[in-house]
Amino acid sequence: MGWTCPKCERELPWADYRHNCERVSLDSLFEGRSEELVLVFDKILAEVADWPKVVISTTPNCIVFYRRAGFLIIRPMKKWLDIKFYSRAAHPEKPVIKSAPAGKKFENHIRVDTLDDLRPALFKYIRESYDLI
Repeated sequence: MGWTCPKCERELPWADYRHNCERVSLDSLFEGRSEELVLVFDKILAEVADWPKVVISTTPNCIVFYRRAGFLIIRPMKKWLDIKFYSRAAHPEKPVIKSAPAGKKFENHIRVDTLDDLRPALFKYIRESYDLI
């Protein structure tokens, strides 16, 4: 599945996939973050990592989940996780805080900071983004 970059040895969806070769550990992205924020991320990771053909990569600022292209980007902030996913239509309602056109689809952002924020609707949005790619 995918392709391994000869420079950074990261697994990517295909040869010459545009990426940042800087090696970043997942743990370093969560340094100084609360234990609950780490648990929130771990719950999302446990759900999404087992979906078929998912490749997970880290950059200096975020964790990117790919299928044929990126479908989920999680950026650990000081007090929350900024979760970006894609959809066919805009999501102007909460918990989505931003929904903007991105080509033929929409880029959406949700912020989560507690385990209580991980509701079934969030996983539904992420799954729709996965299926869109």
